[in-house]
Amino acid sequence: MPYNIAMVSDFFFPQSGGIESHIYQLSSKLIDRGHKVIVITHAYKGRTGVRYLTNGLKIYHVPFFVIYRETTFPTVFSFFPIFRNIVIREEIDIVHGHASLSSFCGEAILHARTMGLRTVFTDHSLFGFADAASILTNKLLKFTLSDVDHAICVSHTCKENTVLRASLDPLMVSVIPNAVVAENFCPLSHTTRPPDQTLSSPPDPPLSPRPIGPDDPITIVVISRLFYNKGTDLLIASIPRILASNPNTRFIIAGSGPKAIDLEQMLERNVLQDKVELLGSVRHEEVRDVMVRGDIYLHPSLTEAFGTVIVEAASCGLYVVCTRVGGIPEVLPQHMTTFAKPEEDDIVLATSKAISALRSNRVRTDRFHDQVKMMYSWRDVAERTERVYEGIIGDISPEEFYGYYPGQGWEASGDRVRSFALIDRLKRYYGCGVWAGKLFCLCVVIDFLIYVFLEMWFPRANIDIARSWPRKPPAPKSRDSNTSRGLR
Repeated sequence: MPYNIAMVSDFFFPQSGGIESHIYQLSSKLIDRGHKVIVITHAYKGRTGVRYLTNGLKIYHVPFFVIYRETTFPTVFSFFPIFRNIVIREEIDIVHGHASLSSFCGEAILHARTMGLRTVFTDHSLFGFADAASILTNKLLKFTLSDVDHAICVSHTCKENTVLRASLDPLMVSVIPNAVVAENFCPLSHTTRPPDQTLSSPPDPPLSPRPIGPDDPITIVVISRLFYNKGTDLLIASIPRILASNPNTRFIIAGSGPKAIDLEQMLERNVLQDKVELLGSVRHEEVRDVMVRGDIYLHPSLTEAFGTVIVEAASCGLYVVCTRVGGIPEVLPQHMTTFAKPEEDDIVLATSKAISALRSNRVRTDRFHDQVKMMYSWRDVAERTERVYEGIIGDISPEEFYGYYPGQGWEASGDRVRSFALIDRLKRYYGCGVWAGKLFCLCVVIDFLIYVFLEMWFPRANIDIARSWPRKPPAPKSRDSNTSRGLR
């Protein structure tokens, strides 16, 4: 059965990143499967109002004040009138929020439940439990997910983190990884047309992979936001040592952020401008062109729920050196990666090992693209997400969706099918803490009163229904789908 779905997050194009790409690719594949999908995000510079992207994906850019890293100022209630108008205009059935730090996401899930809509949340990040920022974020996540119908995480490590942070029933959290459009990340050995060749020209034959000799130069690529959590400090400390121990090596670094000035100062201090090329921020469609210039991809992140960029790097035929943190060890098989501890000495050692492995031709990087193409598919992600929608809507039975069958204790498994009754919602929020629980209940009551006021003074009959983009016939399920193997 086709659904009308609203993807809600502060993070979307024109900003580039893993969450933005995930929302776009998932939405596009769901449209291919016959569903109607819209995206609700905040206004970006030069982008306000309604926009359309490829495949008929409709974007609502809502003008709200942005405070930090493209996150809007949390207001709890002021978003409700606009959100209600959009949801009624588009006849939305399911609201799907993305990212723990997105104010739009948390507020949309609260308002959607008040309006009697089913909700899904996808977590893309890992957070700690000790520092003040994490404690506050975890409490807000608990508020967001206390009444959500189902949650999705991009890795098993991310699922464990989210279950602990939000005190969720593990059966209400599914693991659906990110994916990559492998055709957009082909290595040079698969390239049939150089970038400057016109479309009318006949394609060139595929290039043969070049074996790396003991004296050939090695290029290490880094594409990342230059923030502390992305391991930029480790990168800055490691580059001079890697270049000193491997003279015939150079770096290409793409990305921007507050740590860019520290990186530039390190290059000037060590006089490495001729061995390190800084490209600044690059668009997502340019990432492949940067990656194919290298042989090794270095990813020194301190925390990562999944790490889509390392899948893109492997698809481009790069050998990956990455830190063993978060969900990264789940992403690629061991023959594609060399792992390091998030420490300077270990990153230098792991990078040197990777360089030696390439020079001795112990690694067959020419096979990486075809292997990644078999492992990750956005079509598979869309099918598995669609099954989550079927479960919360009720198109499949709770026993089938959660994996419980008669005689296995389903009756005592708890309240997994969320009721819309206000008293039931208040019971769920009241257990969030001695003081926080009461505050959350107050927010829910106020939200409900605002909804009643809007229904009385701005009735639904006065809101015009938007014409939908012509639906596509539902795509058949792929035979190699992981849906039948379960979500958890």
